[in-house]
Amino acid sequence: MNQAMVIATVLSTIFLACSGEATVSNFGSPEGGLIVLRADRILDGTGQMWTDQEIVVRDGRIDNITEVGQTVGGTVYELTGTTLLPGLIDTHVHLGWHFDRDTERLHSAESTDGAEDQALYAAENAWQMLMSGVTTVQSLGGWEDLPLREAVAKGSLPGPRIITSLSSITEASGDPAQIRVRIDELAEAGADVIKIFASASIRVGGLPTLSQEQLNAACEQAKSHKLRAVVHAHGPESARRAANAGCSQIEHGALLDHETLEILSAHGLYFDPHIHLIFENYFQNQARYIGIGNYTEQGFQQMRDAVPTALAAFRTALTVEGLNIVFGTDAVAGAHGKNWTELAYRVQEGGQEPMAAIISATSLAAESLGLESEVGTVAVGLAGDLIAVTGDPSKDIEALEHVSFVMRNGNVYKHEPPSER
Repeated sequence: MNQAMVIATVLSTIFLACSGEATVSNFGSPEGGLIVLRADRILDGTGQMWTDQEIVVRDGRIDNITEVGQTVGGTVYELTGTTLLPGLIDTHVHLGWHFDRDTERLHSAESTDGAEDQALYAAENAWQMLMSGVTTVQSLGGWEDLPLREAVAKGSLPGPRIITSLSSITEASGDPAQIRVRIDELAEAGADVIKIFASASIRVGGLPTLSQEQLNAACEQAKSHKLRAVVHAHGPESARRAANAGCSQIEHGALLDHETLEILSAHGLYFDPHIHLIFENYFQNQARYIGIGNYTEQGFQQMRDAVPTALAAFRTALTVEGLNIVFGTDAVAGAHGKNWTELAYRVQEGGQEPMAAIISATSLAAESLGLESEVGTVAVGLAGDLIAVTGDPSKDIEALEHVSFVMRNGNVYKHEPPSER
């Protein structure tokens, strides 16, 4: 039995173990499939705010938005003291990254944890993010994502909807012809997106690793399968090559300058900077990472040096007309469920307006994934992926920390009294 089959079997076992009274009584849609949500205000994900409105969800989708008190019947959730908004969409996470049980260090090739452990950790990470208000993730990516994606989609396990690359294209993938073959294999295996490493890690300087010809082949082949191509690119040269190749999105971009960001905007690429959570999480868990791969003392110093550089690149990006900046965290082991802190940092340190930050994590993120007709906006016909937070995040972005209600696809997974703030 290969690793993917083992993971699938474990996830099925988890479902059977969890499908008793607790799951039935605490999760899911009420009888009749009609839910009415009432909160102090609604943010629609595009910059609009409504008051004195209620959202009606029927059979998993938003059925109506009407004046409070107009709907007859259904299960009513009175979410007083909160703001309703679309569930957050994180366009860059790693579901399977975890710290091993025995060593409490980063899972790696030398780890003793097996495929069964990998499945359990991935499911746990998915749950933590769902409970924090993240209802869609793009995982870039591991093979454990595939059975987890299917289990969540079927409703067998609770979690955010999952978009996955399954694996990635790197310099080891070979020449342009070999890269095309590899992308064919990933598409056949069920990848939703192609992840491309066009530069080295910031821990070793972030220099380009793929030629223009290799990137051309990768992004063209992804398009032939109607798949997006998202590109790990820290510096200007690798980002420009990705833009010239017709790729879809740039990840990280810690070293990008104004001219390169303008090129991304002109080519219509989305920009997914990671300026806080990835660094903060590494620094907090340095002892768990150090000595594995390029996680060296020098590498950690490179990351510390990159923090102000990445922040400056983000502030510059905010000044580039037409550049679509989406929300992603690169959440790895130790970071899942803390995704919201990236948005808070962007606002408090980066200078982004709170409403713009919310849009980047809802409607704009959905658009970047090609899911704008499914999620990311409070609109009739879209999926019932909704969260409620204490307070008003359009004025105080830290309200996103206090998630009291989570609905995904019309199923209620969390309902607590609004927290004291």
